[in-house]
Amino acid sequence: MQQFDVPIVRKTYELHQTLHDFQRTIPKADRYTIWQRCENRSLEILEGFIRTTYLPQNMRPQHLLNISAHVDMLRIFIRLCFDVKAISQKKFIDLQAKVDEIGRMLGGWIKSLKPKAPPQ
Repeated sequence: MQQFDVPIVRKTYELHQTLHDFQRTIPKADRYTIWQRCENRSLEILEGFIRTTYLPQNMRPQHLLNISAHVDMLRIFIRLCFDVKAISQKKFIDLQAKVDEIGRMLGGWIKSLKPKAPPQ
């Protein structure tokens, strides 16, 4: 699986593992609502990154922008989980750090695909 050679794929995989591990500690009232949305969103992000590795270069920027929107939604869902006290502050900080790192990596990937301006 060469996709695991892509660091952002590996980080997103690890994020989903963390979300899955935390599932047992989520109150039942939140586990099948907002928490399920977090897990599903992380899987969509992971799937999006894997699909992107198969796309031609010219199609990647738009696809990555769509994934960026999913990452932002995941940030909001995780914040909501913290605000409704479904997760502790420690878990919130851990998850936000992982999502922020993925966001930075994604921003770098998008930036690297932008056409370079010719020197003047």
